[in-house]
Amino acid sequence: MKLFITGISTDVGKTIASAIIVEALEADYWKPIQAGDLDNSDSHKIKSLISNCQTTIHPNSYRLQTPASPHLAAELDGITIDLNQIVEPVLKEHLVIEGAGGVLVPLNNTDCVTDLIQDDYKVVVVSRHYLGSINHTLLTIEALKNRNIAIAGVIFSGNENKASEAIILNKSGIKNIGRIEQEPYFDQNVVREYADLFRENLLKL
Repeated sequence: MKLFITGISTDVGKTIASAIIVEALEADYWKPIQAGDLDNSDSHKIKSLISNCQTTIHPNSYRLQTPASPHLAAELDGITIDLNQIVEPVLKEHLVIEGAGGVLVPLNNTDCVTDLIQDDYKVVVVSRHYLGSINHTLLTIEALKNRNIAIAGVIFSGNENKASEAIILNKSGIKNIGRIEQEPYFDQNVVREYADLFRENLLKL
């Protein structure tokens, strides 16, 4: 199984969700494009948050210096992101692929994050509640559906908002994989606890 993790915006908990899914499935992890924070990248964070011995963390295809939209970060580095240079790692087990920002974040003048999503991927949408998040979540789901991209489901991150969650699930018709609470911190123990909670739902995707 190959799961592509995307968010409805930045800082919604995409990397924490990725860590939980990786731990639950003992999956490999791959972030094709890392923009900024190269010394404390999302790959570094995943490595620090998981405790299983089966996961391989695959190198980024692009490591960009500036924490910005990939198209701009690449331009500042004097390069252009080429999808042909983004080659999925070969493996036999589960793979978790973490996107960069939301689904329509541009990678260059023609491609965006949705163009990274292959036919055999299923997308997990990470949603976090804030004013406007219902709209952002439904727009993300609609953009994926309009491109005939398979959606595995949604993970809600942060403080619970039953009204928002209910309307999102009702209007989108997609599966609720689980909820990640607003924890005081995340470490290997917390991630492992969520992995145990999420595993059954993930294996049914």
